[in-house]
Amino acid sequence: MDCRVVVEAAVPVYDVETADEAVRIAISKTGEMLNPDLNYVEIEMGSRTSPTGEELPPAFIAADEALVALELRMDVFNVDRAEHARRIARKEIGQRLRKVPLKVLSVEEINEEETDDEATESTSTTDEDD
Repeated sequence: MDCRVVVEAAVPVYDVETADEAVRIAISKTGEMLNPDLNYVEIEMGSRTSPTGEELPPAFIAADEALVALELRMDVFNVDRAEHARRIARKEIGQRLRKVPLKVLSVEEINEEETDDEATESTSTTDEDD
């Protein structure tokens, strides 16, 4: 069984003034920590909501420091069950993002057709770039 695991990370960023700046720095910082070992992990801006359901920016800023919510997507292959995929993703990402709080948001099974389609798309994109 193959699974796509989405992990939320709370990345601290220092000396920032705006939420957009904090998000850009957090994505860059996270990419540096994951590469080159986990360059296949997709990094995206996370989403936050208030207890009343109001949409909030992904970064909380106080005193020129921010805590940024990011979503990290990782495909895990040949696992026995969803819990196994969850543990693998959390361990692999957690080893590189030391002292960054992580929470697994979702684990969904990937169909073989989806995996084949993505491989075909990346191959065709590579061919177009040449």
